[in-house]
Amino acid sequence: MHRTGAAGCCRRHEQASTVGTLRLQGLTARRRREGVGSVPVTGQRVVRRTLGRRLTRLRIAAGLLRREVAGEKLGISEATLHRIETGKVPVTVANVRVLCWLYGADRSVTDALAELALGTHQKQWWDSNPVIPDWFKLYVGLEASANRIYSYDGEVIPGELQTEQYARALFTAEKPGDDQAARQQVKLRLQRQKTLFTRIPSPELTIILGAGALRRPVGGPDVLKGQIDHLRYASRQPHIDVRVLPWSVGAHAAMAGAFRILEFDDPEDPDVVYLESHVGALYLEEPHEVEEYGRIFKLINCDSVPIGEYQ
Repeated sequence: MHRTGAAGCCRRHEQASTVGTLRLQGLTARRRREGVGSVPVTGQRVVRRTLGRRLTRLRIAAGLLRREVAGEKLGISEATLHRIETGKVPVTVANVRVLCWLYGADRSVTDALAELALGTHQKQWWDSNPVIPDWFKLYVGLEASANRIYSYDGEVIPGELQTEQYARALFTAEKPGDDQAARQQVKLRLQRQKTLFTRIPSPELTIILGAGALRRPVGGPDVLKGQIDHLRYASRQPHIDVRVLPWSVGAHAAMAGAFRILEFDDPEDPDVVYLESHVGALYLEEPHEVEEYGRIFKLINCDSVPIGEYQ
């Protein structure tokens, strides 16, 4: 991986890993020559997260506590400042400019953060969609902004690469008898894929699957075959690497369950580990947490093989 080092591979896969690295480096260099810019921060929740972190850093650099900022009688309470810094609420341009003035930020920084403040009010398609749980909307925004995504799942094909038929079978199993809900969820999944893969530049995606994910006949044998064919096709794209943990590996480092790591080139946006359950999600940002999951991903990457070589 870029900052956490999880894309490293063990000796028996070193040659394949080097080829893949060079391929991605060549792709990145070509994009630079073509003048392709960086991926913009996307979605109001992600913009709030970014703005909050930058304002927090400015406050800390100025040597101020939240209660001291509130004591300046700027019209911003300590509780409101906490919500702003943690990305919980939209922020007005006026409040950003007042805070930047108090923190001694220069004009260029103030103008940039004021522009971000406008984005805390602007909604993307997932922000206003009532079908998507609030706890997942942040992930969709992060996914739409990430430069690299690393995913492990031992049971199911990740949503980014599911076929329509495979996704429908999953949602039907989750809520049997509710065909309308399944149709809505499939439509959203396909829209999410379109948002992700029509970006310029496309994110670098590395997916490691447990062997069971390629054996469980979700939707029946024909649907599973179509899904595997789709994975093999996707893995031939220069920015996508699909790998499999063979049964012969036995015990492995990721047996505690599925996870994703999202990386961002902007140093102001920390990498995130995403863990999902049926009723919510956990977002881990502390460096030691991200590094630990990066270590685990590196280990299973060593034991995995490209899907094109998996029989």
